[in-house]
Amino acid sequence: MLRVLCLLRPWRPLWARGCASEGAAGGPEIQVRALAGSDQGITEILMNRPHARNALGNVFVSELLEALAQLREDRQVRVLLFRSGVKGVFCAGADLKEREQMSEAEVGVFVQRLQGLMNDIASSAVLGLIETTRGLLPGAGGTQRLPRCLGVALAKELIFTGRRLSGTQAHALGLVNHTVAQNEEGDAAYHRARALAQEILPQNIPTRDRLEGMAAFREKRAPKFVGE
Repeated sequence: MLRVLCLLRPWRPLWARGCASEGAAGGPEIQVRALAGSDQGITEILMNRPHARNALGNVFVSELLEALAQLREDRQVRVLLFRSGVKGVFCAGADLKEREQMSEAEVGVFVQRLQGLMNDIASSAVLGLIETTRGLLPGAGGTQRLPRCLGVALAKELIFTGRRLSGTQAHALGLVNHTVAQNEEGDAAYHRARALAQEILPQNIPTRDRLEGMAAFREKRAPKFVGE
């Protein structure tokens, strides 16, 4: 079962996808690597589209969906971390420059694809449905998620005002589970996500390893997990 956390060794991609002309220094937009040692079972997706602040464009979304589809079939992957390669930014939301060039039909298809992607991943240090400040309605499932988290009245306030929330404010409202103080390297959230991933890593429900864990507990021995 794959768990997803929305977000140091040298970066060694397990495999890479993306538009090489748009990533930093000509590199791909999306890179995937499997961690080793005590982190074995944790895989990272690096988002690296600096010129657009990791905005969700057509190519970017396609490559993320492809990466997720492939990782779901990999039995070695137990926990997935999303990490930004753009300093100070996780994801700027939908690529409005691309959207401006789309027809109404193309917008509908794109929003459906974003909704599918957001069903798998969601989180950020600064949250907001700022589309309303540009005369657009929030997409990618935002209008459905906020009422469940906040209640209809507060959800409408955030949608209609386009207000942005700091990590502390989002935490107080229950939109995010954790907030951390930033460090000098700018990767405090990543280290917190790594720590959470290491906590999640031993949990394997429902898998064959779960049955092995139960048997080991009953027999008072160390479990022998095989990643299945």
